Amino acid sequence: MTLVRWNPYRELMNMHEQLSRLFEEPAGATSSADMGYAGWFPAVDLREEEKRFVLEADLPGVKKEDIQVEVENNVLTLRGERRFENETKKENYHRIERAYGKFVRSFTLPSRVDASQINATHNGGILEIVIPKAKESLPKRIEIKG
Repeated sequence: MTLVRWNPYRELMNMHEQLSRLFEEPAGATSSADMGYAGWFPAVDLREEEKRFVLEADLPGVKKEDIQVEVENNVLTLRGERRFENETKKENYHRIERAYGKFVRSFTLPSRVDASQINATHNGGILEIVIPKAKESLPKRIEIKG
């Protein structure tokens, strides 16, 4: 177990970030959908590999046709909607915990990516976006002459 020195400034910054997120997110899916804001936020994993970045978003119940992926000014934006499509009336439900409505997630890409080669696949409720690194940014071995 690693001991970490307590830093009150770090605790304050964490609290500040949490409060900021609280006030940035919309109050409720119904009222925010009417205003055009996102109603929920899908979980996202972003990893870096040797020649690319890979972003995976959990989008269960979202059809491929309801998802948009755009890149503009080095910002990758995921946009879409999970629709409440059930023939049973809402009054018959005892509990609805899954979020429905529109979502928007944006990510600033590093300048060393090749935006023209980005591709996306949707399989089993997971959206995978592969963002290749630019060839100029890949590490190269330099030969030492003697």
